[in-house]
Amino acid sequence: MGHPSRTFLFHLEPDKTTTLQAQLRRMLVSAILDGQIPPGSPLPSCRALAQSLKIARNTVVLAYQDLVEEGFLISRQRSGFFANPEILTGRVRGQDGAPAVALSGAAGRATKAPDWSRRFRLHPSAQRNIVKPANWQDYPYPFIYGQVDQGLFPLAAWRECSRQALSVTAVRDWSKDRFAEDDPALIEQLRTRVLPRRGIRVGADEILVTVGAQNALYLLASLLFDRETTFGIENPGYTDARNIASLHAGKVLGIGVDDQGMVLSSELDSCDYVYVTPSHQFPTTVTMSLERRQALLERAAASDFVVIEDDYESELAHQGSPQPALKSLDRGDRVIFISSLSKTLAPGLRMGFMVGPAALIKEARALRRLMIRHPAANNQRTIAMFLADGHHDALLRRLCNVYRERLAAAVTAMVKHLPEFSVNLTAGGTALWVRGPKQIDMAAVGAAAMKRGVVIEPGAVHFMDQPGPANFFRLGVSSIPTEKIEPGIKLLAETVREQMKRG
Repeated sequence: MGHPSRTFLFHLEPDKTTTLQAQLRRMLVSAILDGQIPPGSPLPSCRALAQSLKIARNTVVLAYQDLVEEGFLISRQRSGFFANPEILTGRVRGQDGAPAVALSGAAGRATKAPDWSRRFRLHPSAQRNIVKPANWQDYPYPFIYGQVDQGLFPLAAWRECSRQALSVTAVRDWSKDRFAEDDPALIEQLRTRVLPRRGIRVGADEILVTVGAQNALYLLASLLFDRETTFGIENPGYTDARNIASLHAGKVLGIGVDDQGMVLSSELDSCDYVYVTPSHQFPTTVTMSLERRQALLERAAASDFVVIEDDYESELAHQGSPQPALKSLDRGDRVIFISSLSKTLAPGLRMGFMVGPAALIKEARALRRLMIRHPAANNQRTIAMFLADGHHDALLRRLCNVYRERLAAAVTAMVKHLPEFSVNLTAGGTALWVRGPKQIDMAAVGAAAMKRGVVIEPGAVHFMDQPGPANFFRLGVSSIPTEKIEPGIKLLAETVREQMKRG
C-alpha cells in the first residue's frame, strides 16, 4: 500500500475565475494545513498528478515550485516533493496529529458562556436599515440603487492602472507602513482634479481619505457628538446617517424637505450639527437652490451650527452645470464636506474622502489611525492613477449619458403604466423618488414584485416616523439596462393592480 498522501484524492472544480495553477496551489495548501497531507509525507510525482487531474505537467511543476519557495513543500533531489514538517510548527494539534479545533475552556472543558445580551451597550442590528437582496443580480429587473452595471465599468483601464500600481517601484512606495498618512498621489488628485469640479480649493492637510462616506460620518460622530448633541437631518433622509447619529448624539431631529431641499425651519436653531445632501437630496432627488444654500450658511453662522454636506453623486449631473457645493460657498469653516467614489467607480472599492478645517482633519486622522490606520494603500494608488490618466473623467461622461437615457426611459414608462403615481424629476443621479396613492403599501408591492423578477426599494425606511409613509418607493437605474426598464415597470404596474384589488 502506498503512502496516504500518494493515494490522496485530488480533484479540481471547474472555475473560470482563476487559473489551473492557482486552483492546484490552493488545493494543496488546504490539504497541508488541514492535515490531510501529513507533515514530511511525499506528494505524487508531477507526472502522476498531471495525469490524474488531466492537466499539463508544467502546471504541476510550477505549482510545486511556488510552494517550495513559500515553505509549504521541500524538494529533495531524485526523491521528489515532501510536505514541510515545519510548516505547522506552533499550531495546536489534535491527538491524531491533525490541526485541532478550538477548545472550550482552558483544557477543553465546557464552560458557561457569557450572557452577551447583558454586555452589549449598543444594538445597531436593531436599527431600521435599507434592505436589498444579496443576490439582486439574479433578478431580471433590478431597480436597485447604489449598485453598478458591470458592463459600464472600464475594466481594461482599471486593470492597466492596477498593473502600474503593482510595478516594483510603486509597490516599494505604497507597501511601507504610512501609519496615519494617505497616498500623496491620491490626495493630489483629489485636491487638483476632483474637488475643483465642485468649486472647492483646499490644501492637502484639509483632506482625509476614508473607507467610503459612511466611514467619514462615523469618524465625525465619534469626534464631535455626545449625549448633549442635537443632530438635524433631512426627513426623509439618509438612513445610515440617521442611524450613525443615533448611536452618538443625544437627540436626532428630522427637518422637512420641499422642492428646494431642506426647509430652513425653526428646528435648525437648536441643532449643533446639520446633515444635508444638497446636490441630490437623499432620497427625494431634489436639488437645493442657490438661494437656499446661501440662506442655510447664513443660518448656520447665526445659530452657530456646523453643516455636514454629503455630496454623494453630484458629479452625475445630466444637464447644465451642477450647483456649487456648500463647501465652495463657505467662508467661515462651517461646512464639512464628505463624498465618495462609489457611485462612479464601484461600491466595493469603499473609497471616500472628507474635507474640513486642518484642525478637524488632524483629529480625524488620529482617530482613523486607531481604527484602521488608513485605507488600503494599493487601492489608493490605483485610484490615483485612474484619476491622473483621465479614465475617471471619461467614465463620468459615459455614465451621465447612460443614466440620462435610463432615467428618461423610466419616467416615460411610469407615465405610461402607472399614471396615478407621481415622480420627482431629477437633474442628475441614478434614481427616481416615486409617490403612490395613499392607500398603497409599497413594501407589500415590492415583496410581490420580486416573485416576478422585479426589485424595488420601498421608501418608508427613509422617514423618521415609525412606521413611515408606506406609499413611497425608490426606483434605481444604475444597474438595469435601458431595454429592460419598461418591461420591468410594466410588471411592477401589474403587481400594483393586483395589490390594490386585494386592498
